[in-house]
Amino acid sequence: MKVSEYHKKGLKNFVEEKPEKFEVLGSAKEGVHRVEIYIKKKNGKIEDAKFSSSKRCKKLMALADVVVEMIKNQNVKKISINDSEILGLFKEEKEKDKMENRLNIVKKALG
Repeated sequence: MKVSEYHKKGLKNFVEEKPEKFEVLGSAKEGVHRVEIYIKKKNGKIEDAKFSSSKRCKKLMALADVVVEMIKNQNVKKISINDSEILGLFKEEKEKDKMENRLNIVKKALG
């Protein structure tokens, strides 16, 4: 799928600012790109997760949305994501290097 198609379906986890009763898991910034991830945890697990980011990069937003969805129900201390699986969702994107770069920014925000 292309990032533009993902955006048409709608970002499920994007917020403008930290939601009430959520805590900041982490944030990352690189140049003009920034992302911050918020979680609500229960019994050491991530019950819910959201993110905010600069709106300038649709790739960053789509990747952050996927990552935040994947970390739900994971142990806060053992967050694990699969880069190949995530990038595979967007295999139709031409700029692979940019996709990898934006995913790395999101991963930095995971801590």
